[in-house]
Amino acid sequence: MASSRLTRRLLVAAASALLIAPVVASTANADSSAGRPATKAAGGTFSDTFDGPAGSAVDGSKWQTETGDNVDNHEREYYTPGSDNAALDGQGHLVITARKENPGNYQCWYGSCQYTSARLNTSGKFSAAYGHVEARMKIPKGQGMWPAFWMLGDDIGQVGWPNSGEIDVMENVGFEPSTVHGTIHGPGYSGAAGIGAPYSLPSGQAFSDDFHTFAVDWAPDSIKWSVDGNVYQTRTPADVGGNQWVFNKPFFLILNLAVGGDWPGDPDGNTTFPQQLVVDDVQVTTSNTAAPAAQPAR
Repeated sequence: MASSRLTRRLLVAAASALLIAPVVASTANADSSAGRPATKAAGGTFSDTFDGPAGSAVDGSKWQTETGDNVDNHEREYYTPGSDNAALDGQGHLVITARKENPGNYQCWYGSCQYTSARLNTSGKFSAAYGHVEARMKIPKGQGMWPAFWMLGDDIGQVGWPNSGEIDVMENVGFEPSTVHGTIHGPGYSGAAGIGAPYSLPSGQAFSDDFHTFAVDWAPDSIKWSVDGNVYQTRTPADVGGNQWVFNKPFFLILNLAVGGDWPGDPDGNTTFPQQLVVDDVQVTTSNTAAPAAQPAR
């Protein structure tokens, strides 16, 4: 459950073992697909349907690729640069692949890395406040898999995490093949204390069997989560226990596939590799709603 796990982080432990700060600096991906327009930061609409030749990297005007391991959350993967683990398939999909390998002799917090994968974000390239944010994806399966589509506040470099806020549009852990989670994190309700809810498919269906659309509809003082158009939770400032609501400002997007970690646990003998997070598209339609006055710090 969302309240019983740690969120994904790469660097900088915070004051508590449950509060871990995300990467702020990232390695930009220099490869981009020709002919795609650059995306304006901090507003407008965002769309990526991942069209391009098979094996090519994501559009560098929209995404940057993060690299490194995650000591704070005890994940097992090393996030690689370029198109090694994140590439277009030539059929309108982005494929993030987790492999049991270490071709680059990467070093992780536990020694020689056992797995590689990829993590992408739009920091400095696109961010927005409010609107409809969605990704249509087919997630992997198996013990130790941890795919996610999420957002962080644009001001993370100034205020740090969790004061920046985090909106998890979709997370899945491999031991729950029929269930995904939507969660918010902020000051006083982060890490294992994040506020959220699960959504499960009926009749034992697995999310890895087909594509599904994971979305939030986000307005001042309100965030609604849905799967395939079915709204399953709404969060407002009344839900954060008197703490500060930090979601009335621009956020940027993140896609990643983690392997292992404190929440999903490590892969076991039944986990097969490679595993793939297949992304059909990512769409953001922003609104022009003005933010309410900021709450005083508590």
